[in-house]
Amino acid sequence: MTNPAFKTSIATVSISGTLDAKLQAIAAAGYDGAEVFENDLLSTHLSAREIGAMMADLGLACTMFQPFRDLDGLPEPQRARAFDRLERKFDVMQELGTDLLLVCSSCSPLSDGNRERTIADLTEAAERAAARGLRLGYEALAWGRHVHDHREAWGIVRDADHPALGLVLDSFHSLSRQIPSSSIGDIRADKLFIVQVADAPMLDMDHLGWSRHFRCMPGQGDFPLDDWAGAIRKIGYQGYWSLEIFNDRFRAGSASGVALDGYRSLRLLEGGIARPSVSAAALPPRVKTAGVEFIEFAASHEEAENLAAMLRPLGFRPTARHRSKDVTRWTQGVGTQGVDDPVNIVINCEPEGLAHSFDVVHGASVCALGLAVDDVPGALARADFLRVPRFNQPLAPDEWPIPSVRGVGGSLIYFVDAATRAAMWAHEFPTPLEDPVPGPRLAIDHVAQTMQYEEFLSWLLFYVALFDVAKTPQLDIADPMGLIQSQAVENADRSVRFTLNGSLATQSLTSRFIQNYFGAGVQHIAFATDDIMAVADAAHAQGLPCLSIPRNYFDDLEARWGLEPDLIDAMATRDILYDRDGEAEYLQFYSRAFARRVFFEVVERRGYAGYGAVNAPIRLAAQARHKPDFPD
Repeated sequence: MTNPAFKTSIATVSISGTLDAKLQAIAAAGYDGAEVFENDLLSTHLSAREIGAMMADLGLACTMFQPFRDLDGLPEPQRARAFDRLERKFDVMQELGTDLLLVCSSCSPLSDGNRERTIADLTEAAERAAARGLRLGYEALAWGRHVHDHREAWGIVRDADHPALGLVLDSFHSLSRQIPSSSIGDIRADKLFIVQVADAPMLDMDHLGWSRHFRCMPGQGDFPLDDWAGAIRKIGYQGYWSLEIFNDRFRAGSASGVALDGYRSLRLLEGGIARPSVSAAALPPRVKTAGVEFIEFAASHEEAENLAAMLRPLGFRPTARHRSKDVTRWTQGVGTQGVDDPVNIVINCEPEGLAHSFDVVHGASVCALGLAVDDVPGALARADFLRVPRFNQPLAPDEWPIPSVRGVGGSLIYFVDAATRAAMWAHEFPTPLEDPVPGPRLAIDHVAQTMQYEEFLSWLLFYVALFDVAKTPQLDIADPMGLIQSQAVENADRSVRFTLNGSLATQSLTSRFIQNYFGAGVQHIAFATDDIMAVADAAHAQGLPCLSIPRNYFDDLEARWGLEPDLIDAMATRDILYDRDGEAEYLQFYSRAFARRVFFEVVERRGYAGYGAVNAPIRLAAQARHKPDFPD
């Protein structure tokens, strides 16, 4: 389900590869058109006419040729040479099959900035374009020498009043300068020739460097794009929404992957990033989640026994077996304190299928997550809308169907119908095993996923585009061997939280996990409790191998927070870390790694919303001391 009035495009400069490969990736991702960047054309062995024919064959409109720099306000003889160059670009445009050329506001030190001269130059250029059936789109560069505000650019276009001269609006140039989006209301829709879109993190640096290295897809950055896009819709704009992204990570990534991310980001923008847009009612909404229903491990029988040895100290028991497969349901919390909504961990030892393949490639590890959702058909529609691939495998005649899509590292995300999940468990796992045990109850607090640094923004976009989640601020965490980039996504009631982590440092724990794991995946699972002391006592008593935290850390806690000595001693003997935010408190302890890949965390939140980032360097240093857990 797409909106034909929302036409998608991307500038070829946004992705890597040769021009023909870029265009093939853009078409495969589902765009309506593409802007051809001049350097891409100059470096291809194909002629402009051949590129135009290829785009037509691929079903892509050539939405614009760009950029044309330093046209206005020049003295002679530079002015004459600029207009000669313009005529040559008109020749190229006609061979490409596009009628629109991007003209940037001048950065030339020779440009005098005289407004009347700028209008006269642009009017002459538009007249020449019109003689060939072409158009010019004038754009205010954020670093333009004289014109660097879209309000100035619009005033020039308006006063020139030539039918072949219009405006190009680029979100980066406007929002990096914090130009109010309400000013877009003064622009006539018929004079807005194309809209270019980019997000970016909020940085304090020069606009040119910011633009050339840190642009990102809508939803990946911090710009208020909903306000900006809403103002454009309000004036009645019906043209292309075209991505123009300069980012070192994207240039190092695959063309097909970045193109697909871009397509998803435009669809996210179409429906509203932080709040619904006017067109959202016609689109599949983002998936609302009601909790993590299960976490599935792929493992051999030997690995399953080792995993069991770590789960039992945390109160888990194997409570049921699958009706036809070598799969066991482990639960924690059933029947405890009157609660019948347990934490579910599924251990899959099947000798064939996805879980077996996952175990062969990665070793014992998390191969799937089940998320409870209220509207499974709606979740699938949203995934299809974003071109998120579904996963299908043969089902036994009596097997309960649970649809799934591909997630991080080739793992699966299952959409579990929240209304029928009890019936699902009863049907799929009818054979009882052990009874649950009393004790402190756990819940799934968050799941931490680690990925290549170059994939970080892609998976961030995956979550915010597919699910109804919000981003937390991005953090840089100090590993003893380098920095780790970390950011969380959370649903409204925080029953579903994912933390995403990536690092460029090759010897950081994050990078060593990826090397040992042979790819991205779940690195740790955090369980929440209301009584972390009791959970820690039970875990230690039953032999859970835990991270050892230095006494220096606890001595510093006492000095920093003025905690009671008895509490400090209680945390120190249990290796429990502590943080505070105002009156809110956070306590946490960690197991060592299972199978040198996945480890567990237990947290107690006392009104605390974060993830204890201040303690991450302590935890990482403790893990670095355990080389057998994460080898070089």
